Amino acid sequence: MPARFAFHCFAGSTKPGLIASALRHQVGLLLLVLMALLTTSTAAQTFPVKPLRLVVTFPSGGAPDILARLFSEKAQLGFPVVVDNKPGAGGNIGADIVAKSPNDGHTIVMGTVGTHSINGALYEKMPYDMVKNFSPISLVASAPNLLVVNNDLPVKTVPELITYMKANPNKLSFGSPGVGTSVHVSGELFKSLTGTSMTHVPYKGRQYAIPDLIGGSIQVMFDNMPSALPMAKEGKIRALAQTTATRSPAAPDVPTVAEFVLGFEATTWFAMFAPANVPRPIIDRLHAEVLRVFKLPEVQERLKTLGLDPVLSSPDELARYQATEITKWAKVVKESGAKAQ
Repeated sequence: MPARFAFHCFAGSTKPGLIASALRHQVGLLLLVLMALLTTSTAAQTFPVKPLRLVVTFPSGGAPDILARLFSEKAQLGFPVVVDNKPGAGGNIGADIVAKSPNDGHTIVMGTVGTHSINGALYEKMPYDMVKNFSPISLVASAPNLLVVNNDLPVKTVPELITYMKANPNKLSFGSPGVGTSVHVSGELFKSLTGTSMTHVPYKGRQYAIPDLIGGSIQVMFDNMPSALPMAKEGKIRALAQTTATRSPAAPDVPTVAEFVLGFEATTWFAMFAPANVPRPIIDRLHAEVLRVFKLPEVQERLKTLGLDPVLSSPDELARYQATEITKWAKVVKESGAKAQ
């Protein structure tokens, strides 16, 4: 009931006490609104008031960790940004920590395509809602995954790999840093589009999978390019293709899977999120700092040498992009039949 209507009703009453009560109620509501606005404004002006915690949902060494540490090194927020690796469950453990953190902006997450668009379709029960439990800050970067194989596997091209897999169904195993990661679903998409089969072996992080790939316990991996490309250049593993629609400038001589498999495309992306309901002025402060850091020439050059493409956005643009990615990967997961074990 609007305030003016409530007052009009009481003005015709023979009980002055009711008028006073109604006025006190309306004044009290107004004060609460003003206090909330003042608190939000003050929080934004003084933010941050302590070190920030930037949660990485995978172990050190991978692309999310590299991006988080670049931000930590270059950020100028008045307090340090402390990187905290919390791996497990395809990134769900770390993301859930942030989802349940206070909404004061001091705890944020380096989200991935897995934690914020794929996992909801793979896991029967999620500990958090990928959309409702977070406040988008900005996209940070995207990258191809790199299809790499053990050096002893007798294939040097994607067509040769497909032929080998069809002649040896389920003989090969492909590793990933966890169920629901882009590394995992890239493999599932490859199987689905080529009509082949191989066994998925999830690890707690890429650094646990790579030794097994080099040693031959697993033979295939669709690893993030920033971590896989240096090892391929060193000759420790063999790069067959990259998963984006076009070749990355970081690896112009490596073909795309799509050059041999029509319709194949899998891009991994990384973005920062805060818990839900963080005041917009604080989100804007964090967003501005993300843009400043990742627009620095030395940071952009570092990302390009790693095969990472700086992709920045507004919070609203990230929200829209996330929505399209959730729809896209839900379809891929359904068609592949993949499920979290």
